[in-house]
Amino acid sequence: MDDVTRMLQAIDNDGYCSAHDLLPLVYEELRKLAAARMAAEPDGHTLAPTALVHEAWLRMVRETDRSWHNRAYFFTVASTAMRRILVDHARRKATVKHGGDMQRVNIDMADLAEEIPDDKTLVVDEALKRLEKVHPQWAQIMVMKYFGGMLNIEIAEALNVNERSVRRWSICAKTWLFKDIEKER
Repeated sequence: MDDVTRMLQAIDNDGYCSAHDLLPLVYEELRKLAAARMAAEPDGHTLAPTALVHEAWLRMVRETDRSWHNRAYFFTVASTAMRRILVDHARRKATVKHGGDMQRVNIDMADLAEEIPDDKTLVVDEALKRLEKVHPQWAQIMVMKYFGGMLNIEIAEALNVNERSVRRWSICAKTWLFKDIEKER
């Protein structure tokens, strides 16, 4: 068991350490996740990877339920927090007050890590919500890949399944999302 997992379990069990003791141990890895996700954002994005990490961290420590169990689960929660922040940011930018009239656009779902503008982020998020109702695990995998920048092996560890299943389910999820977005156009 590594230091991060031990500390997460101590936090979970109201042990000797606090969530603030955890930040120095996970900061660089969170920063890498955020940087990978922000690399897929269009040029001129007003949210920097550091700001994304800090905002995600603040949201995570404000939550009353901090049962992060282990390293993999912690980074799953962090990916979800980053997703919410990016979606909220895209929504704010897309409002008429901020100069955006949302319109649906065709996106290539074959590679979700591609550079996509904020309005496309909203389209993907809406499709993910619909996918979550039908196939919650597929949606969770796509959130971890798209918003968390996690690799199949990391997702497999977090979900306690084998990597081959993650690869297969992500292909199914991408296909489902592509068809859903095309249908909604």
